[in-house]
Amino acid sequence: MTTAHIVMAGIVLLILELLYLLVASRGRSGTYKLAAGVAAAASLLLVWGNLAVGFIGSEDNPMNLLYGAVLAVGFIGAVLAKLQPLGMARAMFAAAATQFAVPFIALLIKQPELTMGVLWVIVLNTIFAGLWVLSGWLFRRAGVIGSDLSSHQQSAYPR
Repeated sequence: MTTAHIVMAGIVLLILELLYLLVASRGRSGTYKLAAGVAAAASLLLVWGNLAVGFIGSEDNPMNLLYGAVLAVGFIGAVLAKLQPLGMARAMFAAAATQFAVPFIALLIKQPELTMGVLWVIVLNTIFAGLWVLSGWLFRRAGVIGSDLSSHQQSAYPR
């Protein structure tokens, strides 16, 4: 590992930690914070794996740049959701769909032979999509629990 890789890893960790703190500070429930943690871990593993070895071929394969779309979809979705739990759930589900689509888009662009390597990339992407789905499910749960609590509080304390 070169010095440039170590510096890049440090920058990625710092950015993800700051984003996690921003998102987690918006939610009061432990479920919301866990959802943010799963999303941050998925982002970290995605960036780290791509920089270290690459998911499609080697780290130098330009098809690996397609994974930037996964992070962009999650980030733009979070901004549009204003970090509200149900909107965050939709953003994470969209990131999962994007993650799952990347190897198939790469196959359409490059059209390589179908080998065990290609199948392993699809399996790896399915696992990563599962992390995004887990995060989305947790955000959804945090939103449903939060709305249940607010409706109970309103009915318990009439104006």
